Amino acid sequence: MLLALAEHGIAPDLIVGTSAGAINAVWIAERPGLDGARQLADIWRTIRRRDVFPVNPVLGLLGLFGRRDYLVGSSRLRALLTRHLSLESLERSPVPLRVVATEITSGVEVVIDRGSAIDAVIASAAIPAVFPPVSIDGRHLVDGGVADNTPISHAIGAGASTVYVLPTGYACSLDRPPRGALAIALQAINLLVQQRLRSDVEQYRETVDLRVIPPLCPLNVSPLDFSHTSELIDRAYHSTREWFALGQPRRDEPAVLDFHDHDHDHDHDAGQPRTSA
Repeated sequence: MLLALAEHGIAPDLIVGTSAGAINAVWIAERPGLDGARQLADIWRTIRRRDVFPVNPVLGLLGLFGRRDYLVGSSRLRALLTRHLSLESLERSPVPLRVVATEITSGVEVVIDRGSAIDAVIASAAIPAVFPPVSIDGRHLVDGGVADNTPISHAIGAGASTVYVLPTGYACSLDRPPRGALAIALQAINLLVQQRLRSDVEQYRETVDLRVIPPLCPLNVSPLDFSHTSELIDRAYHSTREWFALGQPRRDEPAVLDFHDHDHDHDHDAGQPRTSA
């Protein structure tokens, strides 16, 4: 999606990122434009599950028995981010940047716009019970997707008049439920994110020039499966280019985000994107 936006000369004046989107946000804030988007795509194509979710049976058992508040350590993720992100503090970002996390005890959304970029990203991407919470300014923070994965309101509050939303969607055409506790947890979080996004789009689409790029559909890849990254990047790139060719249609934005069942949905071909012109 970022590649297609850059090709059409759309450059951000403000970037708000949450969860995995926070990683992309920091990268693009440092390197806006087509070259930056290409480099980001190349990096994602090299990442494997073990780089983010290394299996550690001991930590898993400690978490199960209440001796740890997480199942997977964040050291691999931190090393990955440190290797690729050079921005030290958010306030030094070339493009104004905000990262959203969730305060674990209150559920309040926390917008981070200063301090360590790496800490902010890890906090925003700290999936509850999977990664450990991150302490910033005395608050224990977890994945921003818990409270607001697509923080449209924060972009509007910062003065944005045109907002491009890049939703990842959810695995809407899996043949069977995801296998394993971690895969199930990620799928469930994605469903919650989709529900909140649809509500926000409905709420704000008359307030601001809101442009929602249709997520990939059908999608049968678990969020824990990193083996299809290149395929998904290519599909999203071509799908977004088609969306531009159609004139960035806005009429049915909330419907594009509806939950649906491909096994019982006869209104459209399961091999075609679920979009409306």
